[in-house]
Amino acid sequence: MDTEAQHTERGRSSASGTEGPGAEEGSRSARIPGVAPTGLSLRRAGLLGVGCGVFLLLLSHFVVQPFLIPSTSMEPALEVGDRVLVNKLAYRFGSEPRRGDVVVFDGTGSFVREAPEGNAVAGLVQGAAAALGLAEPDETDFVKRVVGVGGDRVVCCDKEGRLEVNGVQVEERYVHFGDAPSRVPFDIVVPEGTLFVLGDHRSASRDSRDHLGEPGGGMVPLDKVVGRADWIGWPAGRWSALERTAAFDRVPGPGGPHG
Repeated sequence: MDTEAQHTERGRSSASGTEGPGAEEGSRSARIPGVAPTGLSLRRAGLLGVGCGVFLLLLSHFVVQPFLIPSTSMEPALEVGDRVLVNKLAYRFGSEPRRGDVVVFDGTGSFVREAPEGNAVAGLVQGAAAALGLAEPDETDFVKRVVGVGGDRVVCCDKEGRLEVNGVQVEERYVHFGDAPSRVPFDIVVPEGTLFVLGDHRSASRDSRDHLGEPGGGMVPLDKVVGRADWIGWPAGRWSALERTAAFDRVPGPGGPHG
């Protein structure tokens, strides 16, 4: 028997395994394509975070924007702390807001005379946070329900204490329980290219009624509409779509048989 050959084979085996099982496993990992020896570097993680932030800001600017509800003016449909998702494409391709739509708009020139001045950097940060639904919206941004479009005659209240649009009584089931349609009487014709908007919690809402005697009459120009609030995205227990009301289905267009 060739004992020398056996010793030689043992020597080769022991030499190849002198570094232990851990070294062998590391060697295998290094040889497997696509397996990184370490996790994401801080630089790559930072770039990924910045990229995600930029993507969300672009999505918010052009498609869907989260909007934090800051007040009780739209109860019961929307509660303080809700994040609604505003569909910014709803009126981009020729469509216009309809009666009953819940819209977010810039109230500069209609609800607010001038945008408040402030620190530019702080304003930029706050604006970015608001665009992601992480902070309250700008003081010039509002959410209300459309009750009159261009050419409509909107009256409140009729003999039965109801809102009337183009001569037709509107059954506003979305109004906060116990609220009257309006404690402020009005009879207005909505100028073309504008909207007349009210909050659902009428006794807690500052809306078009409060600006009737001011320049612009509290009417919201169409080009100031940010989009339509279509969904409640947060908190999780309130995930739902905002259902379109049928309250205005019987209302004819401006100049119709009841106008």
